[in-house]
Amino acid sequence: MTPLVSSPPADPALHDPRRLRAILVAVCVALMAVIASVSGLNVAQQEMALAFDASQGTVLWIINAYTVTLAALLLPLGAVGDRWGRKPVLLAGLAVFGAASAAAGLAQSAAVMVGARVLAGVGAAMIMPVTLAVITSTFPDDRRSKAIGVWTGVAGGGGLLGMYLSALLVDVASWRWLFVLPVALVAVAAVLALRAVPNSREASRHGFDVVGALTSVVAAVGLILALHEGPERGWTAPETLAGLLAGVAGAAAFVAWERRRPGPLLDVRLFRERGLASGSVALLVLFGVQAGVFVVLFPYLQAVLGWSGLRSTLALMPMALLMMLASGLAPRLAARVGPRATMATGILLSGAGLALMAALVSVDGGYSSLLPGMVAMGLGMGLTMTPSTEAVTSALPRDRQGVASALNDVTRELGTALGVALLGAILSAGYRGAIDDRLDGVPPATADAARDGIATALAAAPQAQAVIRAAQESFVEGWQRAMWTGVAVMAVLFAYVVARGPARRPGS
Repeated sequence: MTPLVSSPPADPALHDPRRLRAILVAVCVALMAVIASVSGLNVAQQEMALAFDASQGTVLWIINAYTVTLAALLLPLGAVGDRWGRKPVLLAGLAVFGAASAAAGLAQSAAVMVGARVLAGVGAAMIMPVTLAVITSTFPDDRRSKAIGVWTGVAGGGGLLGMYLSALLVDVASWRWLFVLPVALVAVAAVLALRAVPNSREASRHGFDVVGALTSVVAAVGLILALHEGPERGWTAPETLAGLLAGVAGAAAFVAWERRRPGPLLDVRLFRERGLASGSVALLVLFGVQAGVFVVLFPYLQAVLGWSGLRSTLALMPMALLMMLASGLAPRLAARVGPRATMATGILLSGAGLALMAALVSVDGGYSSLLPGMVAMGLGMGLTMTPSTEAVTSALPRDRQGVASALNDVTRELGTALGVALLGAILSAGYRGAIDDRLDGVPPATADAARDGIATALAAAPQAQAVIRAAQESFVEGWQRAMWTGVAVMAVLFAYVVARGPARRPGS
């Protein structure tokens, strides 16, 4: 295969602060469109079920088709951006994503909706790794950390902001208006990218790693499907076991192939380096815990406090805003005390936030019992995510920045799926174990409904205060188990980062 031609030397204009700000705004707007679409449809499940006369399983597929496709294609399409040019791949991804979002908003059947969401996932997989790769490959050293901090803040807090805007649109208009937001963001990002984003591509002496790309897709799809289906269908269900087997086999084949190939899609031997390994592990755990906490928070706000979906989403904004603020401040702290100390401090704060949630939250405690833990967790996650992201991207060479960015994103997606599965399962098990002792004298049909979950308990006995109270208290017990599990996980991560976290770079 003919070697790829390297791009010309970096444009001197890339040192112009105004140009750099324009680039950062363009990639962050594009990223926001992708992130908002990950969580936005969660607030419209009931409306979509009624519109398409669809089962809950079909609705979940409408939501999950996007995230599974996105996670599966991140690595190969990140490599495509390195080879073909990051600007054209970004613009093509925006076009695909915008068209797919418009088609989803106009869909008249569940099948069309699922297809549109798959296509949107393809576009998102073209956009997401390129946005970070543009920063890492074009920003000068003295500005790169701050830019990564802004990108990380959007990636971490943007999901909650997108969920709030989505809930607002559903509340005041229709669920179909959810897709106006990503289409508008795509249009703005495309205009900004055409004007500001430079085209960068890297030379390669080797052909595209097709086998590595295919095995990475199999690994990602299999593992994420297993994590999605396990809590719903059961961990011993054929679908779950098939996904797990395919994921493990795909991952093993990927590692074996990449170790042999001269020009691998991802050189897995680089995980021996402290920065790449610790950054990836930290992101996996952080996004897993964050996603798992959100699974717990929404039922508490809605079923225990009785809040609406819009009000519940608004209640999470302090955490999102503090996360974004801390992500921007993390580079300054890392420059003073080093990335390892910054990551460790953030992990300690995040673990303290989980402990506060476990210790303070009760049925009668209200939002004020929840807020201290949310504040600590938002600050801690923001401080940890930026140096973790930079540790991952700085571990791979310039000609693999698309792959480095994609690895960062895949780690987030796998962590999210793992956290929802783990903490969600612990919450459910804790709830079922706690409510049995509180249902003495309750009619069998009502008791069976109450055992299924707090939502079904409230629906089966809307006037039975004893059953409602039992379900709420049992939910809080399950909550506490999930939060203490999160604390234990963060304690292990803290010890690992202290021992094996990224070292301070020379000259910093």
